[in-house]
Amino acid sequence: MIIRPVPFDHPDAVKLNDEVQAEYHVRYGDGGDATPLDPDDFRPPNGVYLIAYDEDGTPVATGGWRSQDKNPEGNEDGDAELKRMYVIESMRGRGLARRMLAALEADARAAGRVRMVLETGDQQPEAIALYASSGYAPCTKFGYYREYESSMCFAKPL
Repeated sequence: MIIRPVPFDHPDAVKLNDEVQAEYHVRYGDGGDATPLDPDDFRPPNGVYLIAYDEDGTPVATGGWRSQDKNPEGNEDGDAELKRMYVIESMRGRGLARRMLAALEADARAAGRVRMVLETGDQQPEAIALYASSGYAPCTKFGYYREYESSMCFAKPL
């Protein structure tokens, strides 16, 4: 497995993003994640977007982080916001999400971020279990979905 940085608008990133959006639609019955994202948000040193490729060069997992500082949406200075964590269905259960999460945390820490934060939904128990087992704890809601009852926010010091 090779994890490498790519632009957020790279064709492989777009493909996996389309897949995760389809999964959100199945789980939540809406049009997917409407959080505004700009490809520039994931350009170092203010963020990164990673894709894991299998031995055949097929993109199988993705995730990114973007810098956030104190803002009206509830972020705090030094936050790194985790976005678009996803593993294709056929590759789940192999530890890819945990490896991706560790790579993103290390990158954010190296960039000087002090806290990793994320928002997920109550219909994603696998994600919630991953984050809880990786040291994340519930935190004050932030971001685009902060006023949604189904939104769950977590944080971990870096």
